[in-house]
Amino acid sequence: MSSVRCKPSRSLSSLSFCLLGAAFISANLHADTLYYNGPILSMVDSAPFLDAVLVRGDKIQQTGRLAELEINCQQPCEKRDLNGRSLLPGFIDAHGHYTMTLDFLAYRNVASPPVGPVKTMDDLIAQMGQQKQSSSPGGGKHWILGAGYDDSLLAEKRHPTRHDLDKVSTDIPVFVRHVSGHLGACNTLCLEMAGITADSDNPEGGVFRREEGSTQPNGVLEENAMAAIHSIFPQQGLEEQLNRLPELNRYYAQYGITTVQDGATSNAGMALLKEAADKQLLDLDVIAYPYTAWTDLNQYAPESGLDKPYSHHFRNAGIKLVLDGSPQGKTAWLSAPYHHPPHGQGEEYQGYPILSDEQLEEKLKEYFQKGWQVLAHCNGDAAAEQLIQVMGKLKKAGIHQDRTVMIHAQTVRDDQLKRMKELGIIPSFFVAHTFFWGDWHRDSVLGLERAQRISPLVSAKKEGLKYTIHNDTPIVPPNMPLLLWTAANRETRSGQPLGKPQRASVKDALKAITINAAYQHYEEDRKGSIEPGKLADLVILERNPLMIPPQQLKNIRVLETIKGGKTVYKAQTL
Repeated sequence: MSSVRCKPSRSLSSLSFCLLGAAFISANLHADTLYYNGPILSMVDSAPFLDAVLVRGDKIQQTGRLAELEINCQQPCEKRDLNGRSLLPGFIDAHGHYTMTLDFLAYRNVASPPVGPVKTMDDLIAQMGQQKQSSSPGGGKHWILGAGYDDSLLAEKRHPTRHDLDKVSTDIPVFVRHVSGHLGACNTLCLEMAGITADSDNPEGGVFRREEGSTQPNGVLEENAMAAIHSIFPQQGLEEQLNRLPELNRYYAQYGITTVQDGATSNAGMALLKEAADKQLLDLDVIAYPYTAWTDLNQYAPESGLDKPYSHHFRNAGIKLVLDGSPQGKTAWLSAPYHHPPHGQGEEYQGYPILSDEQLEEKLKEYFQKGWQVLAHCNGDAAAEQLIQVMGKLKKAGIHQDRTVMIHAQTVRDDQLKRMKELGIIPSFFVAHTFFWGDWHRDSVLGLERAQRISPLVSAKKEGLKYTIHNDTPIVPPNMPLLLWTAANRETRSGQPLGKPQRASVKDALKAITINAAYQHYEEDRKGSIEPGKLADLVILERNPLMIPPQQLKNIRVLETIKGGKTVYKAQTL
């Protein structure tokens, strides 16, 4: 096997996507491969540590004693001495946005450290000014696009307005997306092109923010208000997107990920994934969940059955619904007021819903009766309550589906976790928030008491819930060692603990990105653990995560990622 040396880059917007001196490997498959001299972590409670693993083709053939497996290893037999490195099941992305991450390649990275370079509004303006101008198909209007700004980390502690972005350009439309993905900001020309004026009413489930003391839009758009901008965005060509897929696959594989989720897939995203599958360009499994507001379900309806097979690493698995917004953007729907409401909102502001109870009931009834799995975005506990109550009502009417997933479940309460267990709802926690926005939640969004309970992993386990954890990429990078570290340590950017009682054990955190994530996707029979008959989706780590202090988890290197018996990523050797 060979590796390609490349210059390190941590920026998601880097067009090179050069991956920390790593290489994407296209190795010939051996008839058999024998892994030994681990530790080998199976993620099976009855046999957590294995002596050796025999892989035949794309499947795990046998586990057991090395001497026995050597006898059964067919020629040509490749013997892989792990030399004390750890072998685990491949990591599963329990929630993220694969095609959106690809789109962000064309955007300027205006995130704050450690993800990007922006610390002040002037930094943001300067970065946007450097963005290369791209054009829409057919030589249409140029745009300047950016993604990842975070008002909680900017020195000014506010969103960019149209006046800020007019400093980037007044004759080219400028749009920058908030790190949460739930808000964005336009320059004046961008607003004019979208037809957003002082007379524009707020759309249902969204807000056009206004100038103080005026109805004139200030350029900041919340939630469904961004639809007006999306409708006029320049569209990237399909061939351009297909050509960038190998870079995107490498980006995920370098973190040990073998299965990627594309939550909230759009029409364009579905077309891309189907074409990529047809051309066999997907080296990792990609699971799509079309978003009803962006996707024509007559054209891209999920396939029947909850454990659908893949077609060249792609399957259309279910539906994504969005019930509220973002806690760090202060649009999540809470049952009690925000600690410090957004500027211009009253002291009783609690965020707002995206769907009415009637709309949610109608949608869930239809999707459950069609046998489609549902992912429901609920950040605030009021949104969680809406999902629980509507599902409870439908269950009483004989309409139900286990393994509905509550995405993020950031502020879910203990009484809600108990009812989620009764309804078969799986919480997928965005526990990376404890690091990226923990200080902001404590000091501005929720206050200390509520902030300490965001992503309540321990409470979920006590209720018997098989929870998962995720990064919501591109909101934050798909760094699985860092995700494990956040779950086990719950430490903020400033180094302060946030909710010690909710710290997960390392074993439970590992289960959340392996066997539990496979269960969430109806794939526990073929993924998530090292057992005979399952896919040979594996990751080799430099160190054993169970045998090091939890504080060191984020420093574990992924040495190799193996998808279906084939090495798809190999780190540069030291």
